Amino acid sequence: MTPGPLADGFGREHRDLRISLTDRCSLRCTYCMPAEGVPWLPGPSMLGTDELVRIARVGVGLGLSEIRLTGGEPLLRPDVVDVVARLAALDGPNGRPEISMTTNALRLPALASPLREAGLARVNVSLDTLDRDRFARLTRRDRLPATLAGIAAAAAAGFAPVKLNAVVMRGVNDDEVVDLVRFAVAHGYEMRFIEQMPLDPGHTWDRGEMVTQAEILERLGKAFRLTEVGDRGAAPAERWVVDDGPATVGVIASVTAPFCGSCDRLRLTADGQLRSCLFARTETDLRTLLREGADDAALEAAFRTCVAGKKAGHGIGEPGFRQPDRPMSAIGG
Repeated sequence: MTPGPLADGFGREHRDLRISLTDRCSLRCTYCMPAEGVPWLPGPSMLGTDELVRIARVGVGLGLSEIRLTGGEPLLRPDVVDVVARLAALDGPNGRPEISMTTNALRLPALASPLREAGLARVNVSLDTLDRDRFARLTRRDRLPATLAGIAAAAAAGFAPVKLNAVVMRGVNDDEVVDLVRFAVAHGYEMRFIEQMPLDPGHTWDRGEMVTQAEILERLGKAFRLTEVGDRGAAPAERWVVDDGPATVGVIASVTAPFCGSCDRLRLTADGQLRSCLFARTETDLRTLLREGADDAALEAAFRTCVAGKKAGHGIGEPGFRQPDRPMSAIGG
């Protein structure tokens, strides 16, 4: 193994691995998936649990200290509790990794407690609206009560804080940012808003129509006293204390205030492709290496090759920028 941290050519040390457990989802959010005709990854192409855990073990051995499980919807994977337990038991030079998950919460009433017992440390839940009719239009499923029940189940199981993520869309839910913060503060959750990124299935994203971090903060500033928290390190969200605390609100401004310079994340797709950036146009095929009998040294070398090729930034807004061919559901959030 090559000694030293898992660093790219810009000196960024990588400690965070996002693993997509499946590209399937129980919702059809308009900014993520088409209503019908989603081209699912074929079953044989998907990583088995032993393959997934082996890749993660190699990564943890290279210094990765955080693993977030994503999708699609990760809770649709039948053995998700076992996956969490096996990942939480890994050990490396930085100790055991912290395991977190981004989910739509629909299966959390049944799984929140088993997941916490298995070693899941944190939960992020997608919640773009508190209006039931709007939720049904946005997700193409009438499941807002079930989502709220899942969020409550996560809190009852001891996850704290439960983080709520909302993609803010002009003319769709931008009028709800204050209500969403009030809801989160009242229940002890942490609200985080996300600028809409060019990852939509129809490739129709328009920067001019995007709701910016500045607009979000302007709306919130009329209802709350906001105090910036300060240095966020490698975290994607900038955070503000709400009305002297303890509650905070975050904004992930990937487009207007990119944090590429401190990015420490890699992504592993459900079919075993390692990506150095959400917007990468190239991937490193770990699945084929595994299935052709590669040893751990070859996997370690592939990790380093992937990281070495990471660009300085995602390139949104630059001449020649192109969306990744894969939709968000196939990359993993």
